[in-house]
Amino acid sequence: MNLRYLIYSLSFLFSIGALSAQQIDQVERPEEWVNTLMGTDSKVSMSNGNTYPAIAVPWGMNFWSPQTGKMGDGWMYTYASDKLRGFKQTHQPSPWMNDYGQFSIMPGSGTPEIDQNKRASWFSHKSETAKPYYYSVYLADADVTTEITPTERAAVFRFTFPESDSSFVAIDAFDRGSEVKFIPSENKIVGYSSRYSRGKYENFKNYFVIYFDKDVTFTKIWKDSVYQAASEQAAAGNHTGAIVGFKTKRGEQVNMRVASSFISYEQAELNLSREVGAKSFANVHDEAKEAWHQTLSRVKVGGGTHDQLKTFYSCLYRTVLFPNKLYEIDANNEPVHWSPYNGKILPGRMFAGTGFWDTFRALYPFLNLVYPEINVEMQEGLANAYKEGGWLPEWSSPGYANIMVGNNSASVVSDAHIKGLRGYDIETLYEALLNGANNEGPMTAVGRAGAPYYLDLGYVPYDVGINENAARTLEYAYDDFAIYQLAKALKKPKKEIELYRTRSMNYKHLFDPATGLMRGKNKDGSFQSPFNPFTWGDAFTEGNSWHYTWSVFHDVEGLARLMGGHKAFTTKLDSVFSLPPVYDESYYGGVIHEIREMQVANMGQYAHGNQPIQHMIYLYNYAGEPWKTQYWARETMDRMYTPYPDGYCGDEDNGQTSAWYVFSALGFYPVCPATNEYILGSPLFDKAEITLANGKTVSIQAGNNSAENRYVQQLNVDGKAHAKNFITHEQLQKGTKIDFSMGAQPNTQRGTSAKDFPYSLSLEVEGKYK
Repeated sequence: MNLRYLIYSLSFLFSIGALSAQQIDQVERPEEWVNTLMGTDSKVSMSNGNTYPAIAVPWGMNFWSPQTGKMGDGWMYTYASDKLRGFKQTHQPSPWMNDYGQFSIMPGSGTPEIDQNKRASWFSHKSETAKPYYYSVYLADADVTTEITPTERAAVFRFTFPESDSSFVAIDAFDRGSEVKFIPSENKIVGYSSRYSRGKYENFKNYFVIYFDKDVTFTKIWKDSVYQAASEQAAAGNHTGAIVGFKTKRGEQVNMRVASSFISYEQAELNLSREVGAKSFANVHDEAKEAWHQTLSRVKVGGGTHDQLKTFYSCLYRTVLFPNKLYEIDANNEPVHWSPYNGKILPGRMFAGTGFWDTFRALYPFLNLVYPEINVEMQEGLANAYKEGGWLPEWSSPGYANIMVGNNSASVVSDAHIKGLRGYDIETLYEALLNGANNEGPMTAVGRAGAPYYLDLGYVPYDVGINENAARTLEYAYDDFAIYQLAKALKKPKKEIELYRTRSMNYKHLFDPATGLMRGKNKDGSFQSPFNPFTWGDAFTEGNSWHYTWSVFHDVEGLARLMGGHKAFTTKLDSVFSLPPVYDESYYGGVIHEIREMQVANMGQYAHGNQPIQHMIYLYNYAGEPWKTQYWARETMDRMYTPYPDGYCGDEDNGQTSAWYVFSALGFYPVCPATNEYILGSPLFDKAEITLANGKTVSIQAGNNSAENRYVQQLNVDGKAHAKNFITHEQLQKGTKIDFSMGAQPNTQRGTSAKDFPYSLSLEVEGKYK
C-alpha cells in the first residue's frame, strides 16, 4: 500500500467515525433519517432483522419492495444479493410467514423473458435510493431506472428507458391461480393473484389494475410458461403474466399507475382514482413524504449521534407499518373489507399482518401512547374478526395463522381500553376474550391449547402431548391478569373479576424452588425430569427457562418472593448476564437462528434477538436496584442496534424489537401492558418531545447525558423530585416535563424503597400498592 493511499484511507475512516460520533442537536425532517435497508442483511441461519425495504405509507394496505428472491421466497430482499427479479406488491409480515396477494413488476429492454431468472438484472446499492416514501434503482442489464412512490392502496412507477424498439414491462401475477388481461384502448392491464402462504381462504383474490401513460406497441401474454397466440389478450390459469412493450428514446420516461383490491376490479379502479387519479409522480411522492413527516414527527429527539438518530427513526418507521390495513373505502366513502375469516365482503375495518406473541409487549403500548387513533381502528378490526370468525386471531396473515403460543389478544384489547381508547365495541371484545380464555380453538394458536387442563389444574401439563406447555401456562396467567384488569374497568360482576385475579397467580405452579426457575410440570404434580434450564423449546417457546422465568409481567413482587426476596431476585437477574451463552438445541434437532443470535451477542443468556426476555432488563426496578436497569438498557441499545443492513440482533418482528428501542431511547418501557405504568430506564438522547394525539406534549430532558453518563442521579417530573421507578400513563397524557440528571456512577440511594417500586398484583391483593 503506498503512503498516499494509506493517508487517504485513514482520513476516510476518521471522517466516517467522526460523522458517527457527531452530536446532532435536532432533526427537522425525520423521514430523511430512516434507513429502510436496516435489517435486510439476513438469512435463514442468522437474522439481522429479516426486514425488507417497505415502500409504503404508515399502515398502508399495500407495500412495495424490490425483490431479490425467487417467486414465493419469503426472503424477498436480502442485502447481499446481486440481482433484482422485480418489484413486488407485498403484504408480507415476516419471511417466516411469507406473503399473500402478491404480484410483481419488472421493466426491461431487448428480448422479453417469461423466466424470472432470465428477467433478473444486476444492480448495486451504490445506484439505489431507499426511502419510506420513494425507491429508485438502476437495473444494469436492462439499462432501466425504476422509481416507485406509494399511497395506501396504489402506487406510481416511473421507468427511464434506453433507446430501444423493445422496451417493456413484465407483470407477473404469480402461481396458484392468477389472471391477466390487456385492454388496448386504455393501455391497461387488469388481473388478479390468488397466491397466499398460510391458512385456507374462501373468495381470495387480489385484483389489480395498471395503466401506462404511453401507447403500448406490443404485448405478450403468457400462461404456465407458454406465450399465448398473438391474438390472445387474456389468460387465466395456474401462473399467468403479461409483457407490454414500447418504442423508446434514450432517457424517455414512462409512468405506470397501479392499484389493487381484495374486493373487486371495480374497487381497485376506485382505489386508484381516489388515491392517484391525475396526480403526477411528483405529487404522489410529495404526499407520501408528507405523510411520513407527520407520522414520524410525533416523536422528536435530539442530542444524539448520527447513528443513534438514524437508528431511532429507522426503528420508529418499523413501528408504524404493521398491522396494515385490510379494509378499503367504497363508493359511499364507507370502510369495507374482504373477510379472511368467512370470505365475505362486509362493512367495517379490518387489519392483518401481526403476531400478538411478539407485539403485545411494546408495539401496541406504543400505539396506545403515541398513535391511539390508529389502534381505535385496529380494535374495531379485532371486533369484526371475532364476529366473522368466532375467535380473535393471535397471528393474522391475513386470517388465523397456526403459529406461536399464548392468548395475548387479551393484552392487546385490555391495554387499549385501560389506556383510554374508546369508540369501538369493547363489550364484544370482552366477550371474545372470555371465549378465548376458556376454550381450545380450531387450532393450537387460537383460543388456548390445553384449556381444560389449565382450568382444572392451573397449568398445562408437560406430559399430555401439548408442546411448549410451560410457556403457554405463563402466558395464560398473564393474559388472565389482562382480563382481570379489563373486567374491573368494565365493572363486571365481582365473582368474574375475582376468578381472573385468582387465575393470574397460576404462574406459581411452575416455579421450581430447587433451581429457582420455571419448569414444566407433569399432570400428577411432579416436575419434568430430567430438566436442563439451557434447553431451548420443549416446555418453552423459542427460548429456555432462563428466558421464560421472567414472564410474570404482572406480579414481579410475587416472583421475587418465590426466589427468596429482592436480593435473591436481583442476583438471579445478574446471572442471566454472567452465565455463558451455552445451549441445548436437541429439541429442535439443530441450532435455530434465535439460538445463534444469543450465542454471538456476548451477553450471556440474555437473548434480546427474541421477545420473551426483552422486558427482563427493567425488572431491577421492582427490587430496588434501578441502576442495573439503566446500565443494561443503555448497553443493549448501544451494542444490539445499528442503522445498517445488519442493524438488528434478531427478527424485527412487526415493530416489536423496534418499539423496544424507541421506548428505551426515550427512557421508559411498558413492562406490563394492561397497567398504566411505564418503567424507567436510561434516556439515550439529551432531549425528546412526544406530541400526543390530545395535543399535549411530553418533554424529556437528560442533563449531562453521554455514553459514559448512563446512570440517573436525580429525576424531576413537572419540577418536583420523583423518586418512583415508574411514570404513569395519566401523567404523560396530561402533558408533562421529565428532567433526568445523568452521571457516570450509579446512584444507589434513589429508587430503593419499596414504596417506589412499580405495580405488582401481590401488592394490590395485600393492599400495599398505592
